[in-house]
Amino acid sequence: MTHDEALAIDVTVVVDVANVMGSRPDGWWRDRAAGAERVMAGLPGLVGRVVDGPDGGGMRIERVTAVIEGAAKAAASVPGIDVVRAPEDGDRAIVDIATELRETGTDGGHRVLVVTADRGLRTRLGDDVIVAGPGWLNTLLGR
Repeated sequence: MTHDEALAIDVTVVVDVANVMGSRPDGWWRDRAAGAERVMAGLPGLVGRVVDGPDGGGMRIERVTAVIEGAAKAAASVPGIDVVRAPEDGDRAIVDIATELRETGTDGGHRVLVVTADRGLRTRLGDDVIVAGPGWLNTLLGR
């Protein structure tokens, strides 16, 4: 679907890399850092694009933040996106990032979209955070 760019809402996408990585059985469990790198490799190409959001409305991806945890923290950084190595657990880092982005947003037209299938994490996010499952992101990335 093609959207009028003027009507698209601006979003920052926060990716639960472990959750997205686990949604595809591509051998990520043998090398979590390499699995995270495979997920993150396509993320810079999303910045600036207008895409169908999970509800079908148009979204302009202004920024992408990828959150990695555990053994995946050894993954190389990816130019064009923010890579956050969670100091403790990824869920806590994602909640903190989403909260900070909501609180520092400069206008009401900017939203936060978190990519995860983790139900526990979804309940910890504010009602104003848009949530999409890994399938939404995998489709955008052609994975």
